[in-house]
Amino acid sequence: MKKKILIVDDEVNIGLLLSKFLTRNGFEVANAITGASALDIMTNEAFDLVLCDYRLDDTDGREILIKIKENYPTTGVIIITGYSDIKLAVELIKLGAYDYITKPLYPDEILNTINKALETQRALNENKGRPGKKHETESDYVNYTEYIDGQSEVSATLLKQIQLIAPTSYSIILTGKSGTGKECVAKTIHLNSLRRDKPFVAMDCGSLTKELAGSEFFGHEKGSFTGALYTKIGHFEQANGGTLFLDEIGNLSYEIQATLLRTVQERKVKRIGSTKEIDLDVRIIVATNENLVDNIGKGTFREDLFHRFNEFSIHLPSLKKRGNDILIFADKFLAVANQELNKNIKGFSEGVKNCFLNYSWPGNVRELKNVIRRVSLLTDGSEIQVDVLPLELSNYAKDFDREQILKQIKSKHSDKPKDLKNAAQEAEYDTILGVLKETNFNKTKAAQILNIDRKTLYNKIKAIKIEDQE
Repeated sequence: MKKKILIVDDEVNIGLLLSKFLTRNGFEVANAITGASALDIMTNEAFDLVLCDYRLDDTDGREILIKIKENYPTTGVIIITGYSDIKLAVELIKLGAYDYITKPLYPDEILNTINKALETQRALNENKGRPGKKHETESDYVNYTEYIDGQSEVSATLLKQIQLIAPTSYSIILTGKSGTGKECVAKTIHLNSLRRDKPFVAMDCGSLTKELAGSEFFGHEKGSFTGALYTKIGHFEQANGGTLFLDEIGNLSYEIQATLLRTVQERKVKRIGSTKEIDLDVRIIVATNENLVDNIGKGTFREDLFHRFNEFSIHLPSLKKRGNDILIFADKFLAVANQELNKNIKGFSEGVKNCFLNYSWPGNVRELKNVIRRVSLLTDGSEIQVDVLPLELSNYAKDFDREQILKQIKSKHSDKPKDLKNAAQEAEYDTILGVLKETNFNKTKAAQILNIDRKTLYNKIKAIKIEDQE
């Protein structure tokens, strides 16, 4: 049975061209030139898909989309426009549109998008009973086991971006320093997409040589070259229908980038040694810790490939910028370590917590996870102490050990007679200590609050001989 498509476009010539093209490709097509006439047609006739121009004389695609989803939830919607706006695109997809494509229109792209939209709508109708339904609350979102939501502002922004982009088919560039969790974010996006039941395939481009790249990306047939003892399926083919994650994309040679561009443009792959082309339906997420725009300027990364990937970008903040989220992440990693090591460690001492909050974490989340695994192995009691931390952390932690400072201050106060001079010193000590506690013993912040420079604060702390405890 032919699928029925309604084209809504106030440019009559474009509507007629689309109608003829889709009719030749086996669809039953109707046309409307206004939003009102489109809705009138739909009251008397059911359609599988609506192809709607965003800007119409009497309304816009957003309003049409809302009304279609309210009254005809089994009908898919694709929005077409000459205005490329990523914020608008994400909003429309959140409202229920399958996709958003921009003019000029290319026949193969239109046909491919329509077929995917119809297949997606069919699956939604069968599996959920309410077509077009997407994640409606935050609790509907699935988090990959290693990806942890924080409570800081930067974590909330990151989560919001993931929630917005996951249901779409957009290609994504993930940027951020090494160890910030780019692969975990990519998996979270995949698990919250319509491709969640299809493969997620990760590939490290940083380890690829020119000789291996073709075989790894596209696969090869047995006997196609010396050493090809068996048929190999490439990563693109493995990920077909799902998501392909390409890590360290900036490390690819210029020659490999050219080959990759053709595959991304044509959405077809051919194994080495084969004449058969395989159609691809793959969402591509790439990651880099480099500045690809700078690399384009240097001539080491192709600008056309960058724009193919950069339909949406997400920057992952470094661990140091996530504030108290560090302690949340540490608790989660400790729970995992307890399970791995069959231990029951309850938590961290105040000194360890202060260390975690003030250490720079150059290795980011990956470094934190490895540290937690190590100190958990070395801990026999119920609480992790400073003495089991790696040297680069423990040296830093001593300077901020809250328990040592409290003990030293208490001892000093109890031994001093209460004359005026000592009372003034005690008041100063209490003020400094109070501010240090409020700032989690961050000396830079404490100095700012006390309205003194950092060197002066250090001198005052030395005056009460905190360093004697190191």
